[in-house]
Amino acid sequence: MILGAGTLAQSTFSAASVGLSALGPVLRSHYHLSLGQVGIVLGAVSFGMLPTLLPWGLLADRIGERAVIGLGLGSGGIAMMSIAFTTSYGALLALLVLFGALGSSINAASGRAVMGWFSEEQRGLALGIRQTAVPIGGAAAAIGLPWLAASGNPSHAFLALGAGALAGAAVGALLLREAPVRAEIDLADVARPLRDLRNWLLATGSGLFVVAQIALTNYPVLFLHEHRGLTTHSAAFVLAAMNVLGIGARIAAGRWSDHVRSRIGPLRMLGLLIAGGTAAVALLVDAPLAVLVPVLVVAGVLSLSWNGVAFTAAAEMAGTGKSGAALGFQQTVLGVLVSVATPAFAALVVATSWRVAFLVAAVFPAVGLLALRWVAGVTSGAARSRGTSAIPPAAP
Repeated sequence: MILGAGTLAQSTFSAASVGLSALGPVLRSHYHLSLGQVGIVLGAVSFGMLPTLLPWGLLADRIGERAVIGLGLGSGGIAMMSIAFTTSYGALLALLVLFGALGSSINAASGRAVMGWFSEEQRGLALGIRQTAVPIGGAAAAIGLPWLAASGNPSHAFLALGAGALAGAAVGALLLREAPVRAEIDLADVARPLRDLRNWLLATGSGLFVVAQIALTNYPVLFLHEHRGLTTHSAAFVLAAMNVLGIGARIAAGRWSDHVRSRIGPLRMLGLLIAGGTAAVALLVDAPLAVLVPVLVVAGVLSLSWNGVAFTAAAEMAGTGKSGAALGFQQTVLGVLVSVATPAFAALVVATSWRVAFLVAAVFPAVGLLALRWVAGVTSGAARSRGTSAIPPAAP
C-alpha cells in the first residue's frame, strides 16, 4: 500500500513536470512562443523546485510524509489548475514555477516513506518501482494531453493535470504511514548529507545523466514534429512508448542493483549506455524514420533507467533518519541541472542544430562517470555498517 500510494502520488506530479513536453507544439502556438521560450517553459517546474526540495525533505524528516505531501502537492494542484485561465507567457511561467515549488514536496517525502518500509535486500527494487512514477506520469501525459488540447487550447490539459495532483495529494495523505520502526532523528545533525563529499559526487555524477534524459524525453515531440514532419499525435506516441518501456527499465535497474549488492557499479554501466545511446541519436537525426525512431526510443528508455538506483544510493548513505534530507539534496542538485539544461538545450538547437545539441548532451553522462569513479563503493550493506540505518523488514 505504501509503495503504491507513493508511486501514484509521484506520478501525478511527474505528469506535469515531465509530460508537459507533450504540449510543446500547442504551447508554442497558443502563447506565441519561440523555441527558446518553449525551453524556458519546460524548465519552469524544475526551476520552481530548486529552493524548496531540501526544505521539504527536512520537513518530512520532522513531521512525516503524509502532512508534507498533502499540503505541498495539494496546493500545487490548485496552482496548476489556475494556469487554465492564463493568456500570457509571464503568467504561464509564474504559475508553473509555483507549481514546482509546492509540488516538489512529493519528491523527497514519497521516497522517504518507501525507504522506511523495505529491507536493504529489497530497497533497490522498491525505490526503482517508486521511480517508475516518472515514466508512468510521462506516458499518461503523452497519451492524454495532446487529445485534451486537440483544439489548440491547452486549458483542459492544465485542468486535468491540476486535478490529478489534487488526487495524488489525497491518496498520499490518506494512505501513507510511518514505518513501524524508525531511526532516532538528530535534528542538530540533519544536514549531515550536505557535508558528505560522497553525496556531492554521487548527486553531481549521476545528475549529469539527466542532461541526456532531458534531450531525449523533453524534446522528442518538438524534434519529430518540427524537424522530421510527424504530426503532434504521432510524435507524442513515440514519447509515450519511451515512457512505457522506461517503467520496466527502472524496475529492472533497481532489481539489478539489489542482485549485485551495489548501486555505483550499475550506475556507471547505465551512464556509459546513456552516453552511447544519445550519441547514436545525434548521428541519426536525418536518417530514415524507420531507423531513427527505434534508436530514439531505446536511448530514451536508457536515459530513464538510472534515477531509482541513484536515489537508493543517496538514501542508504544518509541512513533512515536523514533520508528525507538526503533525497531532498539529491533532487536539488538534479533540479539545478534540469532548470539550466532544459532551456539551454533549446537555445543550443537554435544556435546550431539538433545533431550538435544531441552530441553535446551525450558528453554529460560521460563526464558523470568520472565523478562516480571517486565515490566509495556503496553497497546495500553500506548504511548498516556505519550504524546509521534502522530499516525495518518489509511488511508482509
